Amino acid sequence: MTDQRTVLVPEGLDGERVDSAIARMFGVSRTRAADLIAEGHVQVDSAEVGKSDRVHPGAMLEVVFPRMDDPLTVTPEIVEGIKIIHDDDSIVVIDKPVGVAVHPSPGWSGPTVVGHLAGAGFRIATSGASERQGIVQRLDVGTSGVMVICKSEQAYSRLKNAFRQRTVDKTYHALVQGHPDPLEGTIDAPIGRHPKSDWRFAVMGDGKHSVTHYKVLEAHRFASLLEVHLETGRTHQIRVHMSATKHPCVADMTYGADPALARRVGLERQWLHAVALGFEHPDTGDYVTYESGYPDDLAEALDIIREAH
Repeated sequence: MTDQRTVLVPEGLDGERVDSAIARMFGVSRTRAADLIAEGHVQVDSAEVGKSDRVHPGAMLEVVFPRMDDPLTVTPEIVEGIKIIHDDDSIVVIDKPVGVAVHPSPGWSGPTVVGHLAGAGFRIATSGASERQGIVQRLDVGTSGVMVICKSEQAYSRLKNAFRQRTVDKTYHALVQGHPDPLEGTIDAPIGRHPKSDWRFAVMGDGKHSVTHYKVLEAHRFASLLEVHLETGRTHQIRVHMSATKHPCVADMTYGADPALARRVGLERQWLHAVALGFEHPDTGDYVTYESGYPDDLAEALDIIREAH
């Protein structure tokens, strides 16, 4: 069994190496992308390529992901970089690094949060599909930060409902290109799957209701640091909404970021981090908040922006 994906290379990836383009567009590691190329599973405009070949806008990129017998099996493993922020009988709160998926999915063979927790000996709630047990929220592979996983059935039920009722406070920091006007505002625009790219999303008239609140924390010459609060939780919501306002997250080539600025700050993923998560604890009812500091790559990129003249 295989999973074949065909996409057109966007403008933002002009001149990127093939392995890097695959990593950015499909959320796999560069190593995994290089293996796929070496195994002959990648073609650009119907021709096989090498990992260091370059892609250009409009080229047709075809990738075949060989499926394992059960692609959604949870493999227990210790994942470097995952930090435990809080752990009790009901929940475990982690700091997820970039390059880690929340749970297994077709086409993804990299590390997962669920696999790490299994490998580290955590007992997770059994509610939900086997590969998604205890999962009440998700972060993109390319997005880092704080997230909560449920260990008890009661916690799963209560927190799942809290996310559904939008009573969970989700706070992100995003470094975006340019200077949003006004400095504080709300983006209320429906999001749906992009009509021409099944790996992207876009503001669509018939999309799902999506609301993002933002406030500028710092304004610099090339970019602005925003505090973002999500009212809804659509896939790629912040990335799509900021791109739609012509202020994409720095280094988010999938959604129109400037490749030159990405190279200048040394980033290979979007500057987006889940800095805080607040909710009523499912056992005690007390309001709790958990926070995550910037990882090194984002902190260094922000410093470069702050010092730019």
